[in-house]
Amino acid sequence: MLVVRHIEQFYGESHTLWNVDLSLERGECLCLLGRNGVGKTTLLKSIMGLVRLKSGTVSCDDVRLENLPAAARAEAAIGYVPQGRDIFPQLTVEENLRLGFLGRRKGGRDLRERIFELFPILKSMGSRRGGDLSGGQQQQLAIGRALALDPKVLILDEPTEGIQPNIVQEIGDILLRLQREGLTILLVEQKLKFARRVGQRFAILDRGSNVAVGLMSELTDDLVARHLVV
Repeated sequence: MLVVRHIEQFYGESHTLWNVDLSLERGECLCLLGRNGVGKTTLLKSIMGLVRLKSGTVSCDDVRLENLPAAARAEAAIGYVPQGRDIFPQLTVEENLRLGFLGRRKGGRDLRERIFELFPILKSMGSRRGGDLSGGQQQQLAIGRALALDPKVLILDEPTEGIQPNIVQEIGDILLRLQREGLTILLVEQKLKFARRVGQRFAILDRGSNVAVGLMSELTDDLVARHLVV
């Protein structure tokens, strides 16, 4: 479904990603784990075309993406929820969602009512500015905007960061529901409890390289101590 092969990336003279491989099957959630600063967000931005690759390939449903502009990733049915959410604070909830619908892939479904079913708060707050929402509500809006594309793959960068526990629970429930419906999810997450709940497989980055991959049940205390504990 989503396949990343031999990714190499530099920031100036700094070599940030080293021969990184990832692959996700349809309908699974892979959790990308690692300490701060090891390259997780850079890898997501590389997949989305927001930073330039030195070498390597990115494909979704056998369509090669690495040489396409960032906008083409949405057309290839990849939705992206960046760290920090990046909603438009001066626009209303409805206007933020409308921007998502404008980027919907050719042949994509109109999921407006589906999004409001998943996140009822967005319908009731449609006329409120995004910047007036709580952190948890903004995260729901960011996910809803990504789902407006009708994606086949959803990429999320730390969606539980700074979010109140009840909203974290809701987001986990929704991600599990979307997986059951066939959505493929790549998730960067620091909260191990959340990652273990929603993920089927994990990959660990350390200093820009893959150091471990496996089923979530294979994420041992030793791996956590060596690569995740600060």
